Amino acid sequence: MSSGSGCQPQALTKPALSESEAAELIDRVFGLKVSWIRPLPSYDDQNFHVRVSRNKEEAEGTDEYVLKITNSEDSQEPDLIEAQTQAMMFLNAEGFPSATPYLTKDGNIMSLESKDTGPGNMKYMVRLLTYLPGTPVARIATNAQIFYEVGKLAARLDKALEEKFHHPSVKSLHRGQFIWNLANVPLLDQYLYALDQNKYRAVVEQAIEQFKGKVIPKLSSFRACINHGDLNDHNILVDSSSHSLENPRYRVSGILDFSDMSYGYYVFEVAIAIMYMMVESVDPLRVGGHVLAGFESIVPLTAEERAALFHLVCGRFAQSLVMAVHTALRYPENTEYLMITAKSGWKHLMAMFEAGQAAVEEMWFETARVYTDPTAA
Repeated sequence: MSSGSGCQPQALTKPALSESEAAELIDRVFGLKVSWIRPLPSYDDQNFHVRVSRNKEEAEGTDEYVLKITNSEDSQEPDLIEAQTQAMMFLNAEGFPSATPYLTKDGNIMSLESKDTGPGNMKYMVRLLTYLPGTPVARIATNAQIFYEVGKLAARLDKALEEKFHHPSVKSLHRGQFIWNLANVPLLDQYLYALDQNKYRAVVEQAIEQFKGKVIPKLSSFRACINHGDLNDHNILVDSSSHSLENPRYRVSGILDFSDMSYGYYVFEVAIAIMYMMVESVDPLRVGGHVLAGFESIVPLTAEERAALFHLVCGRFAQSLVMAVHTALRYPENTEYLMITAKSGWKHLMAMFEAGQAAVEEMWFETARVYTDPTAA
């Protein structure tokens, strides 16, 4: 969902191709004829869902893809986009439902393309990724089972990347000042202007200060890994594996958007997943226990990591809410999409602070314990 490897995103870097321009690009770069195209929402890249017609020499029928046009700032880091794409290919080969790239006519996984925007000639990295079927978690009636599955997915994904992904481009995932890396919550100070005198500003400032005091000093005790970094309710696709309308069971059918990948810590991934699953729950304060149980079925947290979880979730809420307002000021035409999390996010962050760390942790840890010790219920 993010832009920029640095802490100061450049202005006006989001691509703005028309549907006809996107179709022409697919023909020219990938050699495919578009039969149908429509825009998809995006934070600061540009995405299109496309269907392409097969050539007569090829199999009949159509294939569906996502044309991903990376913003001009991130497009200046081809090694980073290479790492993200190679990670997707690796995970797909490992059995994860991630997209894979359709190669360009030159046999590459991406192509740097120019667009004359008047004052300057902007360059955008372009990829054509396989379209993944499924329904975003944001559009289903969530339950404990899907929260558990999301937590399990987060742990499996990070574990596979950390233990088996060794592509040369992986070094580019060390993104020290990347605003969306959870370690960089303190960098939000420079974006607080966007909140103006927002009634929630005080709680955000409190979340940042607590993060500085209680998380930053403990980072060296956390176990490091590569994070997907954005397992939110719109980036996880599911389909139903049962026919029960009253109590549906879901399986993950797609993992989207690897643009926030960076080196971090296992506990970061579970905190990010908890925060976004809270947005989709009618009982948000209890969600963390189900996500945590799923995560710990693969990667149990240490005592130090568990002790930081509350502040990490609050920190991710602060990142999401502050950066949404900041980015909406830059791209007002995209405000509705940018502010999706904010619709309930402010309320959930306030509820966490009102309940207090001890009460929230007790709910999370007791809920998680029931999964391994049913008598605890």
